[in-house]
Amino acid sequence: MSLTEDLKTRTQASLKKYPENVHQIMNNGIKALKDTEIIARALKTGDRIPEIILPNASNKNITVQEILLDKKVILSFYRGGWCPYCNLELSALQQALPEFEKCGTTLVAISPETPDNSLSTSEKNNLSFEVLSDLDNKIASKFNLTFTLPEDLIEVYKGFGINLEKSNGNPKQQLPISATYVIDQDGTIIYHYIKEDYKERADPKEIIKFLKHK
Repeated sequence: MSLTEDLKTRTQASLKKYPENVHQIMNNGIKALKDTEIIARALKTGDRIPEIILPNASNKNITVQEILLDKKVILSFYRGGWCPYCNLELSALQQALPEFEKCGTTLVAISPETPDNSLSTSEKNNLSFEVLSDLDNKIASKFNLTFTLPEDLIEVYKGFGINLEKSNGNPKQQLPISATYVIDQDGTIIYHYIKEDYKERADPKEIIKFLKHK
């Protein structure tokens, strides 16, 4: 199955698992995000990326611009290892890694989680690509991807056992919307997929199709 199909299956299972009022709060959160027109402000195809220097899961600083000296970069912003949709995406990206590499690209994932939590996410999903910690969402904010969760959604997440303050190492309750970019070697974005709905992600099959025709 494709990532898109896996995400739909997960969404259907979620509909049966949680009560209607919980889904209403989550759907209201997505609608509120859309109302802010956050995507209109986000970096897109044709824009140049800012300098990105972030610690990986081993707390070693990685500079994306140095990677770009050798090859293109696929940049995937995800919410955290606590998010089942993110884990589906990360696993799908890992499976597609050999094809990405054949197309002359390197995969880098970014989340607001601390390096320790990024390490847990990496180990849980058997990831062999770099998972970087964007503490305080500093880089995500430069891409204009960051938003603050509404209070009722924070409470829903707490009910799920999700503690963003612990995951991200700060009390801000901020996350990036899910976004995937392909960055050319000169730092220009040549592909973007950005969604307010966390249940929608760029399918690796579509990314590979783009890379093969580029």
